[in-house]
This record gives sequence, structure tokens and C-alpha cells, in this order.
Amino acid sequence: MYRGKKQSSLRVLMIGTTLLLLTGLCWPKDKGDQSDIAKRIDESAKVLNEVMATPDKAIPDKVMKDAKCIAVVPSMFKVALGFGGSHGKGVATCRTEHGWSAPAPITITGGSWGLQIGGQAVDLVMVVTNDQGMQHLLQSKFKLGADASAAAGPVGRNAGADTDWKMKAEVLTYSRARGVFAGIDLNGAAITQDKDETRVLYQDMVPFAEILNGKVNPPPSAEPFLAAVRKYAGQAQEAKTARK
Repeated sequence: MYRGKKQSSLRVLMIGTTLLLLTGLCWPKDKGDQSDIAKRIDESAKVLNEVMATPDKAIPDKVMKDAKCIAVVPSMFKVALGFGGSHGKGVATCRTEHGWSAPAPITITGGSWGLQIGGQAVDLVMVVTNDQGMQHLLQSKFKLGADASAAAGPVGRNAGADTDWKMKAEVLTYSRARGVFAGIDLNGAAITQDKDETRVLYQDMVPFAEILNGKVNPPPSAEPFLAAVRKYAGQAQEAKTARK
């Protein structure tokens, strides 16, 4: 009788300890996830600020002012063994009639970058140039070069004003590696909504189009990134002239 009670007590103690351990393991992970997406947003802002701080090597003002959407992927990892490939995570924002949307977490994968051996981390900036390209982005999954035309973007703050870049590509792509910033061909790469980080950032699985259409309030952690976008790409028609 006594032994049975003792065994029952031990069993309850073991179950309670296991639950506490599981809870302890889950809680730091959730906090870690929050930290990861906040860090990625900060890094995206830093990349945009650093790129635009060098006039002769920056994205042209004309390209930025006419941008429909802007996406930044800090430290995308490029790896190759025979043919190149890529994988990275970042955030995107689009113009709305009231300004720039809350950031939407994205993932980019794939794409051949030529014959090479080795690995390299690069920063990536993508500029959606027209409404058609924006509609592709709102679908939450599309492939550059197949669903949306893409091209290496022109470089230089004052360049591109008299070119036909807007007619040729729905998405202009740029990369920075080892301090060198240039247009890059990312045809074949797939861009999708990062659903896991969307849940972390907004505490729910919010549809891509809902975020990028401006129907979701940006979290406080998004302000550095949105401030950088507003600085270089402008507020959407100055928020429709202060909403008249």
C-alpha cells in the first residue's frame, strides 16, 4: 500500500518535472524567434542605409522613387558546387495609398549563379518597378524570370533616369558582397512568404497580400526598416497629399 502511494507520487513528480522542462525549452525558443525576426528587420534597414549612402554605387534615385515594392534580404547565402544556388530570408514592403505597408517576411531560394566552387554571403535588394510586378509579389509565391521578368538593376544615384529599365523588368535585383554593390541576375530564384516568421511577427498567419496592401499595422520593430524605405523611396505620393 505504502509502496503504491510512493510510486504514484514519484510518477506525478516525474510528469510535473517533464512538463516544466518542456515549458522551459519552448519559452526561450519563442523569445529567440522574436529576436531573430527583429534582428533581420534591423539588418535589412542597415543594408538599405549603407547601400544608399554611396552615391556613385547606390540604387538610382529614379528607380527608388518609382518603386512599387522593396525587398531586402540581408546575408543571403550563396553556395555552389558546379552550379550556384542561394537561400536567404528578409522582408518586403509595398506602397499603399497611406504610405508603405508593414513588412512581410520572405524567403528566397534557388537560382543558378554560374559555374563556381565555394560559398559566399551577400546582401540582396529587390525593387518591384510596376503594378504587374507588384501583383506577382502579392501572390505570396513567384519565380523570377518565369512569373515575373527580372534584370540586374542599374547602379549610381543619378543613373537610370534616361533608360528603359522600367519597360524591360518587373523586378530589378541588386547584390552586395565584400563591399561591392552591383546589379545581379537572379532569374530562376523563387520568392515566397515566410509563414513561420509571419506567425512570429504578427502572432498569426496573416496572408501576404493583406500585409502588403497595408491592412496590418506594422509592429514597433519594423520602424527602422520603414524609416529607411521612406527616406529613399518617399512616402506614397506623400500619403495622397495628406489624404486631402
